Amino acid sequence: MISNRYLYYRLLEAVKSGEIIRLKPGVYCMEDAMAETMIDLEKIVPDGVLCLYSAWAHYGLTTQIPQGFYVAIPRKQKITLPDYPPIILNYWDRSIYGVGIVRQQIDGFEIPIYDMEKSVCDAIRYRNKIGIDVSSEILKNYLSRKERNITRLAAYAKSMRIAGILNKYLEIQL
Repeated sequence: MISNRYLYYRLLEAVKSGEIIRLKPGVYCMEDAMAETMIDLEKIVPDGVLCLYSAWAHYGLTTQIPQGFYVAIPRKQKITLPDYPPIILNYWDRSIYGVGIVRQQIDGFEIPIYDMEKSVCDAIRYRNKIGIDVSSEILKNYLSRKERNITRLAAYAKSMRIAGILNKYLEIQL
Protein backbone atom coordinates (compact mmCIF):
# COMPACT_ATOMS: atom_id res chain seq x y z
CA MET A 1 0.00 0.00 0.00
CA ILE A 2 1.34 3.40 -0.93
CA SER A 3 1.19 5.73 2.09
CA ASN A 4 2.75 8.78 0.44
CA ARG A 5 0.23 10.70 -1.68
CA TYR A 6 2.89 12.03 -4.01
CA LEU A 7 4.08 8.51 -4.84
CA TYR A 8 0.49 7.40 -5.42
CA TYR A 9 -0.18 10.20 -7.90
CA ARG A 10 3.19 9.61 -9.57
CA LEU A 11 2.21 5.96 -9.99
CA LEU A 12 -1.12 6.98 -11.55
CA GLU A 13 0.69 9.32 -13.95
CA ALA A 14 3.11 6.55 -14.92
CA VAL A 15 0.17 4.22 -15.64
CA LYS A 16 -1.53 6.89 -17.78
CA SER A 17 1.65 7.58 -19.74
CA GLY A 18 2.29 3.86 -20.31
CA GLU A 19 5.58 3.65 -18.39
CA ILE A 20 3.98 1.23 -15.95
CA ILE A 21 1.29 -1.36 -16.66
CA ARG A 22 -1.37 -2.14 -14.05
CA LEU A 23 -1.81 -5.91 -14.00
CA LYS A 24 -4.44 -5.94 -11.25
CA PRO A 25 -5.11 -3.91 -8.08
CA GLY A 26 -1.83 -3.55 -6.22
CA VAL A 27 0.26 -5.32 -8.90
CA TYR A 28 2.17 -3.16 -11.38
CA CYS A 29 4.94 -3.86 -13.85
CA MET A 30 7.39 -1.74 -15.83
CA GLU A 31 6.62 -1.79 -19.55
CA ASP A 32 10.10 -2.97 -20.56
CA ALA A 33 9.90 -5.82 -18.03
CA MET A 34 6.84 -7.16 -19.88
CA ALA A 35 9.17 -8.21 -22.69
CA GLU A 36 10.49 -10.93 -20.40
CA THR A 37 8.97 -14.31 -21.12
CA MET A 38 7.81 -15.15 -17.59
CA ILE A 39 5.48 -13.54 -15.08
CA ASP A 40 5.35 -13.74 -11.30
CA LEU A 41 2.60 -16.33 -11.48
CA GLU A 42 1.84 -16.58 -7.76
CA LYS A 43 1.05 -12.86 -7.46
CA ILE A 44 -1.42 -12.94 -10.34
CA VAL A 45 -2.89 -16.44 -9.90
CA PRO A 46 -2.53 -17.83 -6.36
CA ASP A 47 -2.38 -21.66 -6.41
CA GLY A 48 -1.74 -21.52 -10.17
CA VAL A 49 0.56 -24.09 -11.77
CA LEU A 50 2.06 -23.69 -15.23
CA CYS A 51 0.68 -26.48 -17.42
CA LEU A 52 -0.08 -27.76 -20.93
CA TYR A 53 1.43 -25.65 -23.75
CA SER A 54 3.43 -23.47 -21.33
CA ALA A 55 4.99 -26.52 -19.66
CA TRP A 56 5.57 -28.34 -22.96
CA ALA A 57 7.29 -25.28 -24.43
CA HIS A 58 9.40 -24.83 -21.28
CA TYR A 59 10.64 -28.42 -21.46
CA GLY A 60 11.15 -28.23 -25.23
CA LEU A 61 8.69 -31.04 -25.92
CA THR A 62 6.77 -29.26 -28.67
CA THR A 63 7.26 -26.80 -31.49
CA GLN A 64 3.90 -25.19 -30.68
CA ILE A 65 4.15 -21.65 -29.32
CA PRO A 66 1.79 -20.97 -26.38
CA GLN A 67 -0.75 -18.22 -27.06
CA GLY A 68 -0.64 -17.25 -23.40
CA PHE A 69 0.28 -18.63 -20.02
CA TYR A 70 -1.58 -21.90 -19.49
CA VAL A 71 -2.29 -22.18 -15.78
CA ALA A 72 -4.02 -24.98 -13.88
CA ILE A 73 -6.03 -24.14 -10.78
CA PRO A 74 -8.29 -26.28 -8.59
CA ARG A 75 -11.85 -26.65 -9.82
CA LYS A 76 -14.39 -24.17 -8.37
CA GLN A 77 -11.70 -21.64 -7.46
CA LYS A 78 -12.55 -18.10 -8.52
CA ILE A 79 -9.81 -15.90 -10.00
CA THR A 80 -9.95 -12.38 -11.42
CA LEU A 81 -7.51 -12.12 -14.30
CA PRO A 82 -5.80 -8.96 -15.55
CA ASP A 83 -6.11 -7.92 -19.19
CA TYR A 84 -2.41 -8.48 -19.65
CA PRO A 85 -0.60 -10.89 -19.79
CA PRO A 86 -2.84 -13.42 -21.54
CA ILE A 87 -3.59 -16.23 -19.09
CA ILE A 88 -5.63 -19.29 -20.03
CA LEU A 89 -7.08 -20.95 -16.92
CA ASN A 90 -7.65 -24.69 -16.74
CA TYR A 91 -9.89 -25.86 -13.91
CA TRP A 92 -8.72 -29.29 -12.80
CA ASP A 93 -10.02 -31.79 -10.28
CA ARG A 94 -7.90 -31.80 -7.11
CA SER A 95 -6.81 -35.42 -7.70
CA ILE A 96 -5.17 -34.43 -11.00
CA TYR A 97 -4.21 -30.87 -10.03
CA GLY A 98 -2.05 -31.86 -7.04
CA VAL A 99 0.11 -34.47 -8.81
CA GLY A 100 3.62 -33.68 -10.10
CA ILE A 101 4.04 -30.04 -9.05
CA VAL A 102 7.65 -28.85 -8.87
CA ARG A 103 9.13 -25.39 -8.42
CA GLN A 104 11.60 -24.15 -11.02
CA GLN A 105 13.55 -20.96 -11.50
CA ILE A 106 12.38 -19.41 -14.79
CA ASP A 107 13.56 -15.93 -15.83
CA GLY A 108 14.30 -15.01 -12.22
CA PHE A 109 10.96 -16.18 -10.82
CA GLU A 110 10.33 -19.30 -8.74
CA ILE A 111 7.39 -20.78 -10.66
CA PRO A 112 5.23 -23.81 -9.83
CA ILE A 113 5.12 -26.01 -12.92
CA TYR A 114 4.20 -29.63 -13.57
CA ASP A 115 7.20 -31.90 -14.01
CA MET A 116 7.99 -33.35 -17.41
CA GLU A 117 6.31 -36.73 -16.86
CA LYS A 118 3.06 -35.14 -15.63
CA SER A 119 3.14 -32.79 -18.62
CA VAL A 120 3.47 -35.74 -21.00
CA CYS A 121 0.53 -37.46 -19.28
CA ASP A 122 -1.49 -34.25 -19.70
CA ALA A 123 -0.73 -34.37 -23.44
CA ILE A 124 -2.05 -37.93 -23.61
CA ARG A 125 -5.06 -37.07 -21.50
CA TYR A 126 -6.04 -34.06 -23.64
CA ARG A 127 -5.01 -35.64 -26.97
CA ASN A 128 -8.45 -35.10 -28.52
CA LYS A 129 -8.45 -31.38 -27.60
CA ILE A 130 -4.87 -30.58 -28.62
CA GLY A 131 -4.68 -32.98 -31.56
CA ILE A 132 -3.17 -36.43 -31.79
CA ASP A 133 -0.24 -35.08 -33.83
CA VAL A 134 0.75 -32.70 -31.00
CA SER A 135 0.42 -35.37 -28.31
CA SER A 136 2.47 -37.81 -30.43
CA GLU A 137 5.16 -35.16 -30.94
CA ILE A 138 5.34 -34.52 -27.19
CA LEU A 139 5.63 -38.23 -26.35
CA LYS A 140 8.22 -38.79 -29.10
CA ASN A 141 10.35 -35.86 -27.89
CA TYR A 142 10.06 -37.06 -24.30
CA LEU A 143 11.15 -40.60 -25.19
CA SER A 144 14.19 -39.29 -27.08
CA ARG A 145 15.56 -37.60 -23.93
CA LYS A 146 18.22 -39.16 -21.74
CA GLU A 147 16.61 -37.87 -18.52
CA ARG A 148 13.27 -39.58 -19.16
CA ASN A 149 11.73 -41.58 -16.32
CA ILE A 150 9.33 -44.19 -17.69
CA THR A 151 8.53 -45.51 -14.19
CA ARG A 152 7.30 -42.10 -13.03
CA LEU A 153 5.45 -41.60 -16.33
CA ALA A 154 3.62 -44.92 -15.82
CA ALA A 155 2.80 -44.05 -12.19
CA TYR A 156 1.28 -40.70 -13.21
CA ALA A 157 -0.64 -42.37 -16.03
CA LYS A 158 -2.09 -44.89 -13.58
CA SER A 159 -3.15 -42.18 -11.10
CA MET A 160 -4.72 -40.17 -13.95
CA ARG A 161 -6.47 -43.28 -15.31
CA ILE A 162 -4.83 -43.12 -18.74
CA ALA A 163 -2.41 -46.06 -18.35
CA GLY A 164 -4.07 -48.12 -21.11
CA ILE A 165 -3.92 -45.26 -23.59
CA LEU A 166 -0.30 -44.48 -22.68
CA ASN A 167 0.66 -48.14 -23.19
CA LYS A 168 -0.85 -48.08 -26.70
CA TYR A 169 1.13 -44.94 -27.54
CA LEU A 170 4.32 -46.43 -26.09
CA GLU A 171 3.88 -49.61 -28.16
CA ILE A 172 3.58 -47.51 -31.30
CA GLN A 173 6.55 -45.25 -30.43
CA LEU A 174 8.88 -48.04 -29.29
